[in-house]
Amino acid sequence: MIAVGSDHGGYALKEAVKKHLTERGIEFKDFGTDGLASCDYPEFGRAAAEAVASGECEKGIVICTTGIGISIVANKVKGIRCALCSETTTARLTREHNDANMLALGGGFTGELLANEIVDVFLDTEFSGLEKHSRRISKIED
Repeated sequence: MIAVGSDHGGYALKEAVKKHLTERGIEFKDFGTDGLASCDYPEFGRAAAEAVASGECEKGIVICTTGIGISIVANKVKGIRCALCSETTTARLTREHNDANMLALGGGFTGELLANEIVDVFLDTEFSGLEKHSRRISKIED
């Protein structure tokens, strides 16, 4: 299951990503927000990140206007490695090299088609398992 969360600035893109996940047959849990009314991204980013960190969800996708604030919030949760990606190469590399378990997107900067491509690459790419990457992730966790 994938945790999804956004503030008002990421709401429209979150809804598009949810539709895409449904079309792919991927289950998700939406941690909010549920509309365009102004709200605070830390609430929704933290909730989604805590679901991933606890094991309730395998991975997470969080979205605010830029993707920056909500990625910072997610990374404050122990065990989370959230990467802000605006194209597919970094989405692939963050999975292969960093074993990132959360993806952040900028709803004000990333269009729906590109966002769905980024989501696909992120979800479909496995961690390389190379020793050098595992060693570096351990240093991050420490």
